[in-house]
Amino acid sequence: MADKPTNQSWGGRFSEGPDARVQRFTASVSFDCRLAPYDIRGSIAHATMLAKVGVLTDDERDRIVAGLQDIDGEIHRGELEWRDDLEDVHMNIEARLTERIGEAGKKLHTGRSRNDQVATDLRLLLREEIDDLRAELARLRAGLIDLAEREADTVMPGFTHMQVAQPVTFGHHMLAWEAMLARDSARLADTRRRVNVLPLGSAALAGTTFPIDRPFVAEQLGFDEVAENSLDAVSDRDFVIEFLADAALVMTHLSRMAEELVLWISPAFGFVELPDRYCTGSSIMPQKKNPDVPEIVRGKTGRVTGHLMAVLTLMKGQPLAYNRDNQEDKEPLFDTLDTLRDCLGLYADMMPHIRVDAPACRRAAARGFATATDLADYLVRRGVAFRDAHEIVGKAVRAAQEGGLDLADLPLDTLRGFSGAIEEDVYQVLTLDGSVAARDHIGGTAPAQVRAASDRARKRLSADD
Repeated sequence: MADKPTNQSWGGRFSEGPDARVQRFTASVSFDCRLAPYDIRGSIAHATMLAKVGVLTDDERDRIVAGLQDIDGEIHRGELEWRDDLEDVHMNIEARLTERIGEAGKKLHTGRSRNDQVATDLRLLLREEIDDLRAELARLRAGLIDLAEREADTVMPGFTHMQVAQPVTFGHHMLAWEAMLARDSARLADTRRRVNVLPLGSAALAGTTFPIDRPFVAEQLGFDEVAENSLDAVSDRDFVIEFLADAALVMTHLSRMAEELVLWISPAFGFVELPDRYCTGSSIMPQKKNPDVPEIVRGKTGRVTGHLMAVLTLMKGQPLAYNRDNQEDKEPLFDTLDTLRDCLGLYADMMPHIRVDAPACRRAAARGFATATDLADYLVRRGVAFRDAHEIVGKAVRAAQEGGLDLADLPLDTLRGFSGAIEEDVYQVLTLDGSVAARDHIGGTAPAQVRAASDRARKRLSADD
């Protein structure tokens, strides 16, 4: 009895094809077709190298390259039919190439494996995506810097434990957000260096007997270096995990920003208003304006963190070298890329259009005795030990609270009753503007320092580009 047809890439060993359920279960082309442009780019470089070392003729190389370029056009036009029976993006492209140019298409796979091929494709994709994500981060950072400059004089309460702590400025707060994102961008740039290593040429796990020129391929594809160990090169997914960790931290920062925006837009705070186009209403309560973009970003953070946990778990028990488990790295990676790009893009578009209610911010800063620390510092400068000053101010706060007053509203005689070191000039430090202006040092809240810090942040951003 004749053997049943088997998979064309590995079927020689088998007497029958896979069960239909196995074929569906193991196929990855439904999602790894996203790698097609990078697979074609890598294949063109590989074919060019094979001709350089004499494994392919120049005519075979030219036919392969032209065929791959034509297939790239078919893919972009949506004309290529992806087939589950060919398992993955690599075999779909190779099968189509062989259909177009004949036997020469079968020679393309010489000296490589799908193991080093997919590792190369992933690195090419991730390198490009990191560049795009850093560009979106730069847009968002620029918007925050602009907002910081615009609101450098706007006094608002700073919080610890979500209790009013000390006065800051809105601009200072925006630069705190920008500082988080600057670290995120730096981390992504550092990850990109480890992404940009060429695994192609490692073949299945042990290299190849053909006289390949891996540095030539690396140069063709823009890789900085060649992976040193073939076993490690095909099984390494550290670069995916590292990117997912970076992405989870970016999302954590966006989520913290979202939490504050959600609070600030509520009537209980009223610090900011978001443009209507980034909000929605309620189906039952006509007055509602819901901050959907920040809320959904906050929600999607758990999704991205989950993807990091999934791939860490995927890799934790794998022996060297490549294992089919690694097929499961792509969907978490691709979804993280899409989620992070959408979140950054929406934030970058939204932030420049936030309207700040400066009077509401100031009113909130005037509650909660935000200048208490300034009064303690005032006493220290007059020779009172800090712990004693702390106790004196605590008593003054209690008296003001009982009288329904702010510290600045207490009469001088009342204040002097707590300490004879207090003079009439004390009221200069008990004002909100005096408090923020007094922190006139690098990293401080003084409006002049906020503007200087904005200028430095803009220069760092420009240098990053």
